[in-house]
Amino acid sequence: MENKRFENQHVLITGAARGIGFEIARQFALEGAVLSVFDNHSANLQKAVVELKQLTSEVWSEQVDVSDRKRVFDAVERTDAKQPVDVLVNNAGIAKEQPFLEIDENDWNSIININLSGMFHVSQAVCRKMVQRKKGAVVNMASKNGLDGEAGYAHYNASKGGVIMLTKTMALEMAHTGVRVNAVCPGYIQTPMSMEIDPPEFTRKFVDRYIPLNRPGKVGEIAPMFLFLASEACSFMTGQVVVLDGGQLAGQKPF
Repeated sequence: MENKRFENQHVLITGAARGIGFEIARQFALEGAVLSVFDNHSANLQKAVVELKQLTSEVWSEQVDVSDRKRVFDAVERTDAKQPVDVLVNNAGIAKEQPFLEIDENDWNSIININLSGMFHVSQAVCRKMVQRKKGAVVNMASKNGLDGEAGYAHYNASKGGVIMLTKTMALEMAHTGVRVNAVCPGYIQTPMSMEIDPPEFTRKFVDRYIPLNRPGKVGEIAPMFLFLASEACSFMTGQVVVLDGGQLAGQKPF
């Protein structure tokens, strides 16, 4: 029988109802993990749980707005009590295109509160449990935009830059406890969220101009890195940021 990398390990994934988050959950399930999936969209979450239960022995779910600190801590308390969390994947996030000069306070706060503050809340709640057990792995969803900004996304870029520094600081402070923290920076990936934002013509022009591999990424190409970083194969890796962007940050494409 083939050994599964995460047999009976408890993996908690936020923003797991669709897109990259769902694919991450699906791939962990195929590797034998017990899953807890958090999302704020009830219908999508219910659909995801039905599909995931066909792949693994146990799937628990919580409808949670990660920007609500009390709800996060209460949900993590219930989740960890069922089985101690071994792996946390912080994937919940939103994006919105707006010119910098037109972003108002509500626009700014909505992105920062979910993408950055929400990750802080979930991480702190889970890591307080992990450090007591002196083991655990956290993998944060950052973005290429946290390393190299993009016009029209000041609040999103700022949130993902914050995620990168949060990742590094968490890694430094918890290394002595045996808890590892790393981040993944995808580039332009075709997800339900990106397809809602970007029309096909924009996607074609963006790829032609910026991505050396001449295509957008796929969710199935991003999820495996989360499993790799959470696995024993990365037992000596912490505080690192891995970029999966089709070569975009390598430099300018040739004319």
